[in-house]
Amino acid sequence: MRNSSIALLLTTALLCSSALAQTHEVKMLTRSATAGMVYEPDYLQIAPGDTVKFIPTQSGHNAATLPELLPEGAQPFKGKINQEIEQTFTIPGLYGIQCIPHLAMGMVMLIQVGEPSDQPPQLPATLPKRALDRLNASLQQQVTQ
Repeated sequence: MRNSSIALLLTTALLCSSALAQTHEVKMLTRSATAGMVYEPDYLQIAPGDTVKFIPTQSGHNAATLPELLPEGAQPFKGKINQEIEQTFTIPGLYGIQCIPHLAMGMVMLIQVGEPSDQPPQLPATLPKRALDRLNASLQQQVTQ
């Protein structure tokens, strides 16, 4: 009897934690009200276990991790062009996301899973200038909020 009670309690806890997980939507856009080749939003802070759904609102885009901006132990992903992709983030840290065909045009975003580090993130200097500028602007905007 006691073992079945413990099993029931553990199962309930697991189901509740997955029920609390959220799905966040990110639009992949060729043009927004303020810029071209963007993710909207370009920054998310989510909880471990949350899912992000990347929606190809306008054609020609994908979502993939930036290998240089991926927490240790996190698995990279790469969506196909013009296809929706859902990714669940379980490992805390800062993830860089890119649209592979439009990286040079600055189509990037950041996803902070869990609480941000006390140390400012090191952005890869090897990124194209527009991508690096957008990531820095996104980080700066989050600091001022």
